Amino acid sequence: MQGGRVVIHFGREITSKTDIKREWLVTNGMGGYAMGTINLTRTRTYHGFLVAATQPPTGRTMLLAGLDIWLDLQGYSIPFVTHEWSTGVMFPDGYSHLESFYLDGLLPVWEWVYRNVKFIQRVWMPQGKNTTYITYTYTRGQQPVKLTVKPLVTYRSHHHTTKGGAQVHVTPIQWEGGKGLDILPMKNLSSRTAETDPPPSPFKILTNATGVSNKGDWWWKFHLATEKYRGQDDVEDLYQAGVIEHTFNPGDTLCLIATMDVNPPESWEDSLHLERQRQKQLRESNQLDNALEWVQQLGLAADQFIVERKIDDIPGKTIIAGYPWFTDWGRDTMVALPGLMLATRRYEEAAQTLLTYSRFVDMGMLPNRFPDTDISPEYNTADATLWYFVAIYEYFQAQPQDKELAGELYPTLARIIEWHKRGTRYHIAVDKTDHLLKQGEPQLQLTWMDVKVDNVVVTPRHGKAVEINALWYNALRIMGRLSRFLDKDPAHFLAQAEMVKDSFRKKFWYADGGYLYDVVDTPTGNDSTLRPNQLFAVSLPFQLLEGDQARSVVDVCADHLLGSYGLRSLSPDSPDYKGTYGGDVKKRDHAYHQGTLWAWLMGAFVTAHWRVYQDAQQAMNYLKPFADHMRDEGLGSIGEIFDGNAPHAPRGCPFQAWSVAEVLRCYRELEKAL
Repeated sequence: MQGGRVVIHFGREITSKTDIKREWLVTNGMGGYAMGTINLTRTRTYHGFLVAATQPPTGRTMLLAGLDIWLDLQGYSIPFVTHEWSTGVMFPDGYSHLESFYLDGLLPVWEWVYRNVKFIQRVWMPQGKNTTYITYTYTRGQQPVKLTVKPLVTYRSHHHTTKGGAQVHVTPIQWEGGKGLDILPMKNLSSRTAETDPPPSPFKILTNATGVSNKGDWWWKFHLATEKYRGQDDVEDLYQAGVIEHTFNPGDTLCLIATMDVNPPESWEDSLHLERQRQKQLRESNQLDNALEWVQQLGLAADQFIVERKIDDIPGKTIIAGYPWFTDWGRDTMVALPGLMLATRRYEEAAQTLLTYSRFVDMGMLPNRFPDTDISPEYNTADATLWYFVAIYEYFQAQPQDKELAGELYPTLARIIEWHKRGTRYHIAVDKTDHLLKQGEPQLQLTWMDVKVDNVVVTPRHGKAVEINALWYNALRIMGRLSRFLDKDPAHFLAQAEMVKDSFRKKFWYADGGYLYDVVDTPTGNDSTLRPNQLFAVSLPFQLLEGDQARSVVDVCADHLLGSYGLRSLSPDSPDYKGTYGGDVKKRDHAYHQGTLWAWLMGAFVTAHWRVYQDAQQAMNYLKPFADHMRDEGLGSIGEIFDGNAPHAPRGCPFQAWSVAEVLRCYRELEKAL
């Protein structure tokens, strides 16, 4: 270990088993990534060493999916890889030679051992480049040894699989660092290729190896175990793009560089040094030196979600909602910004993100998401815009001197308020009778509980949703604060906020349950379904509930919804509760917001608990289980969701921005009181 502190480390008690659950991730700051399991068995369509962001931060394209690596030693062939095949066989058994795996800061490191021979493997991506470095260093042994590497490639959307048989042109090339392979598939190799897909672009594998040939062939029927569990296509073919051989003396390093970039790459020594220095600077600027080690690791993990997004060649920032399959979502970005950027002291990037999204406001709405294959954003959300106000408020709490940014954002925010008062898309509008915000159309899902199955909205929540109105109240109060800050009259915003507060307290309190209705004024009346959304009436910067009512909301949520890693999206007492998240897309979607445990909601619960009970130590205690979770799924990070039923097995996206962010935000909030 030469870089950061090692918080995540496994020995043979884990590495020498057929573990296919724990996953590592490296990113390039532009939406591209490399990802896999610790024993390098591919279990997802998303597992590979180079997923390039061809339209940063989207257009993610799988290029180098795997490496077949064998050590040649005194007549023996020893695998440093494990494949699983559609027949159910795992071969070869490279996992049996994996002595340890650890994260050096954010960089995954493998230690492969056979008898007295040891190799250390590292993987990293330089920032701002669709490039991945993979190195193998011969660190122990006396005699010369040889590695044989067969790169397994494709050219497809990272969401899909490859069906073999297409022609792939591979040409041996020379570069200033040695030899390489220029790879050009004749067509997109996705199992769902469309006629409108752009033609593939060439990519390269560059190396300092002693021998390189373009001898190629299709490898058939790899099995992707996680995709099978998810009810997705679980069989894939990959193309062997050549054979790379290198003979080592003790201390030598073989470097493989997979890249779409036109410019020659830096040497692996320089590139690794730069990445280590970058992570060292992140640790210093995060100012988390006095935090627990797992919190410091989360401070580094925050970096993986912060990416570039240009608008008309103007540099900007955004937040990838989660790896591997999410793009940048408006709601997730604004929820995550305080934890990922403010709690880690990345104020300039926070300001850039707020400005970036201001340029996408349309009809008073922030985009819901940016699709992976289309630059046109979608606006089907009632809450992303309101979370924008909260993110802006938190920014100015951290940077109260930034009057220039406040002045630049204020006209956009004022227009947003006006659009909501007179009405914008999807019947999102203020009800003039009670000043609450209503939303919803048939067949549309506009809150964060946004699943639709077979054109049926699972949790429609049409009417006046509890968190939407807590956010609306906060938006008005925040506009009052900004108005004062900019020497403008806040009276109009504050008066409307008081009317919202009065109506909210009258209409949302469900006395029989001692908690808040989830939605009022629905087409069928008030919805008393017990869900966690009510916590935002206590946890947002400007509380709508206080005293006994606030305490009752926290207690009811703790008794019925709280789990080790978050809050259930529905009470187990409900007949619609689904405690396990699995199966095909339809089964998973029906469970997504009907009992599944969500990590990001722990943030609202912890903040609400702290406000009600003023016991920072007890509130901090709710965060402790995440230290163990960071070693169990997405290594060094926090996942999206978990089964509602104990033991709360991790499901969904293994690296989730707002999950990481909310834990960091709460930690910063509570450390001041400890």
